[in-house]
Amino acid sequence: MTDRPEQPERPGTAVRTATAPSGVVGAGAEGHVVLTADDLGSDLGRSATVVQLSSTFCQPCRMTRLVVERAVATTADVAYVDLDVAEHLALGERLGVDVTPTVLVLDAGGSVRHRATGVPRLAQVRAAIAAAQV
Repeated sequence: MTDRPEQPERPGTAVRTATAPSGVVGAGAEGHVVLTADDLGSDLGRSATVVQLSSTFCQPCRMTRLVVERAVATTADVAYVDLDVAEHLALGERLGVDVTPTVLVLDAGGSVRHRATGVPRLAQVRAAIAAAQV
């Protein structure tokens, strides 16, 4: 993952490229992170999967959950997985998660195509899902 955030559409939301931090297990040959159903404890969506890494007492995580649930509910064949980072420490460390909420959008094969921190807008989530479905 790069340390250079792209232009966020909203303050507090950073979108980054989806390459893996150095040493990440499960990174593809080009450094892209690939997650499986075993990693997530849930099946991947047929066309995309949105993964939210949250904290129990995180208010922005609750707001993010509402936005992501809405985007997924209005898009066919997309799965949503919400993981408490405290219960999935190894995965959080593997992915280099240092802030919650962190939202990952995976393509059908489990490759991370988009990564964002903070509360996204509905349009941002829908655009990331659409891009991952290509």
